[in-house]
Formats: sequence, C-alpha cells, structure tokens
Amino acid sequence: MELKIKKVNLKNKDVKKIYFDSFPPNVRMPFWMMVLMSKLWNTKLLSFYDNDKLCGFIYIAVQFKQIFVMFFAVDKELRSKGYGSKILNQLKKLYPMKKVIVSIEHSSTDKTEEQERRKRFYFSNGFKETGYLIRMSGVEQEILVRDGQFSKARFRAFLALYSMGTLWPKIWKKCVTEVQ
Repeated sequence: MELKIKKVNLKNKDVKKIYFDSFPPNVRMPFWMMVLMSKLWNTKLLSFYDNDKLCGFIYIAVQFKQIFVMFFAVDKELRSKGYGSKILNQLKKLYPMKKVIVSIEHSSTDKTEEQERRKRFYFSNGFKETGYLIRMSGVEQEILVRDGQFSKARFRAFLALYSMGTLWPKIWKKCVTEVQ
C-alpha cells in the first residue's frame, strides 16, 4: 500500500506537533516559515498518511538533480514500523532521477543509540557515507547520499542558489580516524 501525500498548511497542527516532538529548538526553523517557504517552486513540505492516519512529514529543497532533506520525521508512536522507509520510497517515486542528500547529527565520540539507529535506518534505505561533515544551525552533521555521488562543490552551489546566497555553511572532509 502507498501512503497518501498532502501539502502541509498552517492549520495542520498534527504535523507541527511531530516537528516539535522530533527536533530540538536549536535546529528548528519557525513552522510558519517552513509552510511559507513551501510555496516556492523549489521547496516542499509534505505530509504522509496511511489511510487517514498521519505518519510523518518531509521538508525538502529540490534543485537541479539534487534533493536536500532538511527535516524528516515519523510520528513517535509509529516509529520502527516501516513508515520512514515508505516515505523515502514515495520520495524516490516523486523524483526518480534525483540524488537525495541528508545530514544527520554527528558526534565523533559517544554516539547515542538514537544516532546509531538513525544512521542504520538511512543505510538500510540505500544511503551511504560521503566522508563530509556540515555545520547547520550550529550543529555538526554528517552528510549521507543516495542515488548518486556527493560533490562538495555542487552541494555548496545548490545551497547558495537555493538560499539566494545567504546559506554558506561550513562543509569539510571527516578526519580519517572518524571514517568508518
């Protein structure tokens, strides 16, 4: 069974709740801004439903042959039931010819079980390490890619163009001792 996809609007309090439950305040952007940005041609804020049950949402930037997943969460009551994989599969059906880039929280020491589980989830859905880190919202994150090779220069251009030149995060190669 395929999930139903709906665009998110400001009245969708359930998506907002999942967003606030899933991301700490220091990495979140205002929900109203996400909804407003999703009106642009290159930004999507989509919710996913199993029948009438909200499963999760994804907030992405789409440009050239790349997609950057900025926020992605499944309702905490439905995690580990396959919905995250179904959402990523729906994304692949929507954009079959594009590579998908995601950044996940990175810690070179003392990785939490949640961080390890998140990374295993992405690996099981076809993502692979790029060897690069990025600092977004003051948080060090690891960059993963699916359906293509990662290019630091292309991704930097993607972010600059997407943000009209306002987004220039630090992107660097992981230390050899950190690469697994």
